[in-house]
Amino acid sequence: MNKNLKIFIPIVLTGLLGMIAFKYLEPMIEQYQKEETSDAGNIKQTIKIGVDSWVGYFPLCSKDFRQRMRSNGYLIKCIDDKADYATRYSRLKKGEIQFAVGTVDSYLINGKPLSFPGTIVTVIDESKGGDAIVAKKSSFRNLNDVKKDQSLKIAFTANSPSEHLLSSIAVHFDVKTVLKGQYGKVETDGSEEAFQALMDDKVEIAVLWEPFVSRALAKGNYHSILSSKDTQKLIVDILIVGRKFADKEPEVVNVFLRNYYRTLKYYRENFSQLLAEVSQDTKLSKDAAESMLKGVSWQTLHSNGSKWFGLSVGSKMSHEYLVDTIESAVDIMQQTGKITKHPLPDENPYIVMNRSFVESLLAGGISMGNEQDEAIAEFDALSDLQWEQLTDVGSLKVRPITFQSGTDDISGEGVDEIKKLVRNLQHYPNFRIVVRGHTGTRGDSKANKKLSLNRAQAVREFLVQKAGIDKNRIRALGLGASQPLPRKQGESMRAYNYRLPRVEINLVSEVY
Repeated sequence: MNKNLKIFIPIVLTGLLGMIAFKYLEPMIEQYQKEETSDAGNIKQTIKIGVDSWVGYFPLCSKDFRQRMRSNGYLIKCIDDKADYATRYSRLKKGEIQFAVGTVDSYLINGKPLSFPGTIVTVIDESKGGDAIVAKKSSFRNLNDVKKDQSLKIAFTANSPSEHLLSSIAVHFDVKTVLKGQYGKVETDGSEEAFQALMDDKVEIAVLWEPFVSRALAKGNYHSILSSKDTQKLIVDILIVGRKFADKEPEVVNVFLRNYYRTLKYYRENFSQLLAEVSQDTKLSKDAAESMLKGVSWQTLHSNGSKWFGLSVGSKMSHEYLVDTIESAVDIMQQTGKITKHPLPDENPYIVMNRSFVESLLAGGISMGNEQDEAIAEFDALSDLQWEQLTDVGSLKVRPITFQSGTDDISGEGVDEIKKLVRNLQHYPNFRIVVRGHTGTRGDSKANKKLSLNRAQAVREFLVQKAGIDKNRIRALGLGASQPLPRKQGESMRAYNYRLPRVEINLVSEVY
C-alpha cells in the first residue's frame, strides 16, 4: 500500500470518529453551556412524583413547595397517571419516579407483584368527608335499611378510595349483599359518572367523592348514609419513596419532607391562598373547591410521629395508627375477596414503613409553628329522651358474645369477640353506641328483661373499663324477648332458639 495512503486513512478515520462524537456530544455540550451560563447550573436534580388529581396531593405539586425545593437545588415534576396505581408503582420500582402517592389499600394490592418497591415515609392525609355513600332519603334511612334490600344497585368507581369505603362498610356492618357480591354492581369511570347514575335513577346508591357529594346533597332529597368524615384509619393517603433512592439519597428525602411540612404549615396559616390556588388548578368555583378541601385532613409532622409511626413527641401518647390501618385494610380486602392471603412477607407491616425520616426531622427540632392535631370527639351525658331522639346509623357486625349459662358473666370467647368489636369501633369515633341485650322467648319475661339488661351493661362496662371508651358515649338497653329475630325458612326450633339470646351493637348519631 502507498505510504501516503497509509498515513491518510488513519487521519480520515480519526476525523470521522471526531465528527460522530461531536454529533452526539454537541447536545450535551450545549446543555452544559446553558447550565453554566444560567441559573440552571444551581439545579442538582429533578425529582419526579407519581400522583393523581386527589386534592390531598395538591401541596406536593403546589407553587410553594416547588419554590422551596428549587431554593435547595431541586426541581419537582408531578406526573399525573389518572390513578393508574399499577403503572405508578412500576415506575417507582424502575426508578422512573422517586416518590409515589396512593392509599394504603392501593399499595398493598399493587405493590405486592413488585415486591413493594418503596417504603411509606409519611401519612399525607385522611379522607374526612371527601367520600360518602349517598342515597335518596325516601329509600334508605340508614345501613340497616340497605341490608334488607336484596335487589340493590350501587354505582362506584372500581379500585378507588370510594370502593374501599364501600368494602369497609360491608365488612364492619355485615352488609351481606355487598360482601357476597349479590348486588347490582355499576362500575363507573369516576365520581361524576356515578353521580349521574344516581340522578338518573339507574342505581339506588352511589359512592361518591367531592365535589359530587356536595352536589348530590344540595338536591335536598338525597343524604349521606355514611361519610368518611365519620371514620378514621380507613381511607389514608401515604407518600412512598423508592427503596433504592432512599438508600442512595437519604439527605434528599430529608430535604423533600422538611420542605413539604413547611408547605403544609404555610397553607394551614394561609387558607385563602390555598383555596384560590385549588380553585384555579381544578377550574372549580371557590365554593366547590372549599367543599373539597373540607374533606381532607392533612397530617402534620407531629401527628405523623405520635399518631401514625408511634414515636414519642413531647408529652403526647404515641400510637401506631399506620400499622392499624394496614392490618385493617388487609382484613377488609380478604373478607371481600380482593385478596386471598396476606400480601406482606411474614405478615409484617413494618416491611413497608420507614419512620426514620420523620424521626430525624423531629429530633432536628424543625419548627412547624403551632401544630394542632384533630380534636378527639367529646360526648356529653344524655337523658333517656335525648338518647331516643338519636338516629340509627347501623348495627355493627358482631359474632355472638357468649356468657356463662344464665348469668351476665362474659365468657373467654365472649371477651375475644368484644376485642374484635373494638377494632371495628375505632374506625367510627364520632358515633354514639347503643348496646342492646336480647334473650330467648322462654321463661319469665321480667327475669329475661333483667338478664338482657345486665348482659348489655356487662358489655358496656368492658368497653369503658378495658377499651377506654367514653362512658357518656355508650348506652345499655335490656329488651328481653320483646324483639325476637325472624325465623329462617326451614330452620329448626332448636337452632332458632339458640340464635335469640344475643347482644347487638348499634351506632347512632345526632340529628342536625
